[in-house]
Amino acid sequence: MPLGLAAALSLLSLPFAARAEDGHQLWLRYPSAAVGRAGSAAISAPDTHNRPSLALAIAELQRGLPARARQGRFHLTTPADGSWPARYDGLGTDGFALSSRKLAGRTETRIAAKTDLGLLYGVFHYLRLAHSGADLGRLDLVSSPRIALRVLDHWDNLDGTVERGYAGASIWDWWRLPDWRDPIYTEYARANASVGINGAVLNNVNAKADSLTAPYIAKAAALADVFRPWGIKVYLSARWSAPIELGGLKTADPLDPAVAAWWRAKADEIYRAIPDFGGFLVKANSEGQPGPADYHRTHAQGANMLAVALRPHGGVVMWRAFVYAHDNPEDRAKQAYNDFKPLDGQFADNVLVQVKNGAIDFQPREPFHPLFGAMPRTNLMMEFQITKEYLGQSTHLTYLGPLFSEALHADTLSKGAGSTVARVVDGSLDGHRLTGIAGVANIGANRDWSGSIFNQADWYAFGRLAWDPDLSPKAIAREWAAQTFSPAPKVVDAVTAIMMPSREAAVDYMTPLGLAHQMSVYGHYGPGPWVNTLARPEWNPVYYNRADAQGIGFDRTASGSNAIAQYAPAIAARLARPEATDEKDLLWFHHLPWTYRMRDGATLWDDLVRHYDRGVAGVESMQAQWQALKPAMDAERFEKTRVFLTIQRRDAQLWRDASIAYWQSLNHLPLPAGSAQPAHDLGWYKALSFPYAPGNP
Repeated sequence: MPLGLAAALSLLSLPFAARAEDGHQLWLRYPSAAVGRAGSAAISAPDTHNRPSLALAIAELQRGLPARARQGRFHLTTPADGSWPARYDGLGTDGFALSSRKLAGRTETRIAAKTDLGLLYGVFHYLRLAHSGADLGRLDLVSSPRIALRVLDHWDNLDGTVERGYAGASIWDWWRLPDWRDPIYTEYARANASVGINGAVLNNVNAKADSLTAPYIAKAAALADVFRPWGIKVYLSARWSAPIELGGLKTADPLDPAVAAWWRAKADEIYRAIPDFGGFLVKANSEGQPGPADYHRTHAQGANMLAVALRPHGGVVMWRAFVYAHDNPEDRAKQAYNDFKPLDGQFADNVLVQVKNGAIDFQPREPFHPLFGAMPRTNLMMEFQITKEYLGQSTHLTYLGPLFSEALHADTLSKGAGSTVARVVDGSLDGHRLTGIAGVANIGANRDWSGSIFNQADWYAFGRLAWDPDLSPKAIAREWAAQTFSPAPKVVDAVTAIMMPSREAAVDYMTPLGLAHQMSVYGHYGPGPWVNTLARPEWNPVYYNRADAQGIGFDRTASGSNAIAQYAPAIAARLARPEATDEKDLLWFHHLPWTYRMRDGATLWDDLVRHYDRGVAGVESMQAQWQALKPAMDAERFEKTRVFLTIQRRDAQLWRDASIAYWQSLNHLPLPAGSAQPAHDLGWYKALSFPYAPGNP
């Protein structure tokens, strides 16, 4: 029996009896599919022999059909399997078309795609519609992903820990692989395929060379075998110094012929074990990692050497632009641009430079990274963080769909209005065919996968926006809520109303008005705007807030670091003036007096305090809204979310009070009318520590 068909049949054999609502089913609960299972739908499809993805598509359709759709007929077709309307010719390899019509009292539904994987994606989208309450008798849509490589980056270590992992240990059981292929690997692949994710980097960017040894290549090959029918390729983070550590060479210089030969041989070895291996992700010359700069070579020279090794096999290099040096006297936000902009046009065509959404480090809010729009001759891919290192980790309810969308919709103006970051990433702005987007995964061994029910929405939103960056975060939230809880409009409306303002509330109680990196040194969890004792200046929150008796904020205009010059001239001209700068980013670009007048007429100080107050009030509102949903929720997920919101409310108050206490110690200003004094003095807040916060390296 073909592997894919066996997997499909195993899915159909899963019990549909009542099960605990612990979140493990994610958005694929199919709660109404248990009704009337004897009435299987009529599905017309080609023979699944040696077509595992097609077998999975059929099994998923049978598994997930709600009772209201089981009397219909379904036709799954590719160009080789029957009639093919000309209007579908533009579908890409992953695209699909859905159409339906009423015929003799029954709904006839066609799912068409050029490939079996496209059919699988089409089935998942049909089921998404079915379990979100859509009218299944009036379908007429065509959908193809705008970005080719849609990848999860796992910061998983070989010892089972996860850097910045807040949902338990790694799901990869390296010790038992390749022999034991845990069923969770199939569940993982299925969940990713359901939202169109097609790649997984298995190991931490702070890589160990062991990942490239024969035993670990065999382990990765076992995972690749599980993932393949679901359309997911595996990638590995490559340690730059591996030729020294594994090959016995005395150098890792990319221009040394022996080094290049070692990497070619290693690539050949990997592809013998994993014929569809995706390629390497590389973190080099950042945070102490080795790289080509150790040999006075450029990032392009390093990336291109690896690209040559992978090219015969169709592999790619994803080279991270997250770099900052030990000697950083000016502005950390400028470093990636300074290092990479001069290299535009020097990278091989199978290299993607992977750029974070902002220039610092996954902050609650950052302006878009200035490299987007600045390297038109280079394949640039986006890197988001799904795991919430700086946004309350797994405990705070902070839906990231608006953050992702905000970055993707930012206009670089590099080729005039409409030159959005999304158009850079999808290749349409500069004519690139190799395109990619990565999300640092929030997945762990917790039963709910991500540490909380609502963190699942961030994984879901990343996949949906990777497929189509123009999707509305609100529409995505509604889809997720309908599939995760209930399609009942009152439930969907209420859950969406909680989700949509949640990230903004966190920005308000943590880093309002453009402040950034104000987290404590203990796991980036609690507040620490006073911290100034760390060895490197850019590790200290005071480096970013620049607060003193006169004012607050980082001057990135011409009178300061002049980081604004890295943006298009029209953007730089706007950012040069505080009154023209979006107040959400005000203190990111300007150091201003506490008495500076905001657009609403209030002083900067009064507005800052009111933002903190608004953040706390936002969490209180979320608590009340969630409590009102209790009658419509299962007890398990309701209670876990209720407790987490209680923690978030306490943390929001801590952030608000600790931050205000520190600012008042500098400016000695009274609080605006109606704002309460912090509960404790500054010394009490400074004494707090979080030494065992999860997710530390």
